[in-house]
Amino acid sequence: MSTHRSAPPDQSEHAPSLATIAARAFSLHCSGDSSAMGELVDQVTPLLWHTARSQGADPATAEDVVQTAWLRLVEHASDISDPQAVLQWLLMTTKREAWSAVRRGRRTVPQEPWEEPTSGDPTSPPPARDPVSASEDQEASSLIWRHIQTLPERCQQLLRLVAFVARPDYGVVSAALGIPVGSIGPTRGRCLAKLRAALTSDPTWEVSA
Repeated sequence: MSTHRSAPPDQSEHAPSLATIAARAFSLHCSGDSSAMGELVDQVTPLLWHTARSQGADPATAEDVVQTAWLRLVEHASDISDPQAVLQWLLMTTKREAWSAVRRGRRTVPQEPWEEPTSGDPTSPPPARDPVSASEDQEASSLIWRHIQTLPERCQQLLRLVAFVARPDYGVVSAALGIPVGSIGPTRGRCLAKLRAALTSDPTWEVSA
């Protein structure tokens, strides 16, 4: 009898995508679960934020854009018949609102390093942290984002969208950036390679990281 055992499946391969998580939360919200919208906001706000920033919105404008996108969802929730479409709907609404805001020149400034929101409210203060660790993390984050800003625009947009999502939904990213799904992985790899080369050539990187 063979004693060979196949390796256990990678559980992460079966983890739901952000689109699926959003669809479930939206379905619960539509069915009357008052807490579901909060879950949806918590899960999706970081990606919406980066979508707004990838369109050139400064932090203050991005906050306005994200809040507007959530308001639009509440207003038009009954128009979305397929819960699976809610994430793409939010992304496209955010992209459109950000593009309009930037075009109007409302508070648009060069993009700066950003810390991911820790709750559904992008303006809420982060939890208390050890001052030394917080300072080191901020220094490393600032250095990374400075180098990201030297990359081609497409790389900047892509990394902003995928950097803070554990399992990015490539279909959603494709819709947000207008690039083929099949090219996202290779493009991401090339962008990360460029970023890695820039960081390793920076003499301050090892110290700050």
